[in-house]
Amino acid sequence: MKTLIKAIIILIVILFCANNKIYANELIRIGVVVPLSGEYKEIGESILKSIRLALNKIDDSKIIVIPKDTENNPETTLKISRELSSKGIKIILGPVFNKNVLYLNELKDVTFISFTNKVINNPKNVISSGVNARSQLLAIKKLQEKLELKRSVFLVPDNENKNEIKKAILKTKLKLKDTFFYSTDPTQLTSQIEKLTRYEQRKQNLEDEIIRLENSTEVNKDKKIENLKKRDTIGGINFDSVIIADFDESLKSVATSLLYTDVTSKRITYICFNQWFDKSLLEEKSLQPIYFPSINKENLDSFNSEYFKNYKNFPSQISFLSYDLIGLVYYLIFKNNFVIDEKIFYKENKFKGKTGIFEIKNNEITHQLNIYVAEDKKFRKIF
Repeated sequence: MKTLIKAIIILIVILFCANNKIYANELIRIGVVVPLSGEYKEIGESILKSIRLALNKIDDSKIIVIPKDTENNPETTLKISRELSSKGIKIILGPVFNKNVLYLNELKDVTFISFTNKVINNPKNVISSGVNARSQLLAIKKLQEKLELKRSVFLVPDNENKNEIKKAILKTKLKLKDTFFYSTDPTQLTSQIEKLTRYEQRKQNLEDEIIRLENSTEVNKDKKIENLKKRDTIGGINFDSVIIADFDESLKSVATSLLYTDVTSKRITYICFNQWFDKSLLEEKSLQPIYFPSINKENLDSFNSEYFKNYKNFPSQISFLSYDLIGLVYYLIFKNNFVIDEKIFYKENKFKGKTGIFEIKNNEITHQLNIYVAEDKKFRKIF
């Protein structure tokens, strides 16, 4: 009897090892659905070039990547994804833009790793891999703790992204004094910021103090009045930091309005969202220092150099992400004994790529981001 049990155990082990060997020897086929024609053709081509660089690093001939053109159209995205699914492909990288995930819930057996950073209202089989609001707020939360910021005001543009940010605030339990939704109309922005910062009251405080001194018998009152006239306002600001969820010229418009109301980066801490190391920030001395969460700059610079060396031009920002996603998929399939199923992105895992550390859990991807500061004409890493 013992001999029979032993033989059964050995047989099970042999079958298990044989099955693992079969899985390991199978091709790993990954679909890629990106725009390869039209307005965003260069982004799609840059993503594919980055994927080739990643495949060269992995150096495993079992990985086969099959690209398709979405034409930046949701109907076309569904059509080509269905073609890939009919060939047995269960993991697809893409699409790039959130509008193209619209019909992908029709392919329930396929997992899509979209490049978008939007997470609300995506189909259940679409995982957002972009640097989303939650990832950024987790890094900002650490910055608040490091700088001992207790009274942060969050300035959020009143646009299609505000619900993503509101959800991220709830999920991260970010401590805020207030959340303020401002108009993207420049003609309304300044008056809204004036109200937020109590500008008129602080300006009136200054005028009242000058009048008081003029009518007083205080020693050196002329000197005090002279100094006051050099100022714009008097009075404290009831917050110690401001988080601006905006980018490019819109970010600068908000910051300019804050400066106009005498709320400078010397008086409070300026924080904004990921700026992809926009060099124009280094020229805006009045905004500095300004902090922001981001992927690892050293790795980004290294990737850009490698990409340029191979292709003689520079990549799109989003293609840096595609470089890591191929490695991430390969790693998760390996961890799952080369079985491709819906559980791959459900289990809790961590993966260190060039962009930083990915955290995977319950079909969600979160990035562990660094914090940088733009100051003295350079970007400096805080943590």
